[in-house]
Amino acid sequence: MALCVELGDEISVETNTRVRALEFLIQQKGLTGVVETVPSFRSLLVYYDPAQVGYEALCASLATLVEQASTATLPPPRVVEIPCCYAPDLGLDLEAAAERLQMTTDELVRAHSGAEYLVYFVGFTPGLPYMAGVPARIQLPRLTTPRVKVPPGSVGLGGAQFCIYSVESPGGYWLLGRTPLRLYDPEAADPTLLRAGDRVRMRPIPRAEYDAIAARVAARTYRPVIA
Repeated sequence: MALCVELGDEISVETNTRVRALEFLIQQKGLTGVVETVPSFRSLLVYYDPAQVGYEALCASLATLVEQASTATLPPPRVVEIPCCYAPDLGLDLEAAAERLQMTTDELVRAHSGAEYLVYFVGFTPGLPYMAGVPARIQLPRLTTPRVKVPPGSVGLGGAQFCIYSVESPGGYWLLGRTPLRLYDPEAADPTLLRAGDRVRMRPIPRAEYDAIAARVAARTYRPVIA
């Protein structure tokens, strides 16, 4: 069984911080009966075993933790560097997006790679991060007609949100580039590269470096830069 704890009515850093803090507290306290938690922008879905804890008792425990959920509760965030190649054959919408924004492609790349992004949560497909922090001047509505297939590693922009496609899937974001990193690797000790609460910085790389990193990723000799 499951219950949903809603911590706000809008998408905001403050609300999402409380969601992540509540999840962290549940994990730290080892709350009896809780078997899994699933965060979103503004709520936390809590799966529990009714044979171990009743609904009312769990609600009471969660209410106590909600009062404690704040930025001070969380450990320092990780900062993850994502190398990204913005070449036209990888950034399939880069030129069209720049034209719509009345910018050059270089200006768009600088604006996109110059920001720091916050991972709100991971979902939709395994390892796919939903991120905020897109500068207002490069925000675009999602594509009118979504693609049926988007290659894994594609760096996508849609409205105020930013994502990196973790596996091949449908998608309606503007594709600005691609990273050679695997955001989801089921054979790795930790299958997902990014976690809720991570800070992400993009590092523009030329196509030659993209190919070199991709080869090292395939050989499992590449280690992402995480501080």
